[in-house]
Amino acid sequence: MSLPFPDRAFGAFMFDMDGTILSSIAATERVWSAWAIKHGLDVATFLPTIHGVRAYETISRLNLPGIDLMTEIEELTQAEFDDVDDIESIHGAANFLNALPAERWAIVTSAPRRLALRRLEAAGLPVPRTMVTGEDVANGKPAPDCFLLGAERLGHKAEDCLVFEDAPAGIRAAEAAGAQVLVITATHNHAGGTPHPSISGYGALTPRLDSASRLTLATLLAAGA
Repeated sequence: MSLPFPDRAFGAFMFDMDGTILSSIAATERVWSAWAIKHGLDVATFLPTIHGVRAYETISRLNLPGIDLMTEIEELTQAEFDDVDDIESIHGAANFLNALPAERWAIVTSAPRRLALRRLEAAGLPVPRTMVTGEDVANGKPAPDCFLLGAERLGHKAEDCLVFEDAPAGIRAAEAAGAQVLVITATHNHAGGTPHPSISGYGALTPRLDSASRLTLATLLAAGA
């Protein structure tokens, strides 16, 4: 594989969750398909719009008559919390995350915190010290707020961070924050529409600290692993 960012070092890494370090697409689409049918929506047209953004933005833009927005969001969150079948980590993600210094990485997700923790547990992935979830920002992806807040909590500027993302809304959010982006194509092949490098999984990569204690990407072969 071609090593992404071979000549760059970063202060910190930020990871989206769904589709980036774990795959919850089957469970998510089961829940949202049932919700779409309940509200008379065309499932095939609707499902591509849900990925990478908060339920708040997804439902708000539909302008459905006669619904209580917060009730719908709570019911959807509970349904997603209850359905963790088929959730699994992206190849190599667990080893990659566990190799990172704890203070140098964060998860930045559109999911509510309790759902994020539930899915991380189901996928067998570590819970970071720093996590930004859908409740933490006024404006969800593609607004840059979440990645700006994540960088601030990590003690770095967003421009000094590498963001791992899979969905167009998240990629746009990272770009707007000024971060560098690495696109994960394990569940969504959106890399062709962006100028950013991409990888299908983490199996061939490992993080390393350079002589200045900054994060770099290395291949496992080059690292002697």
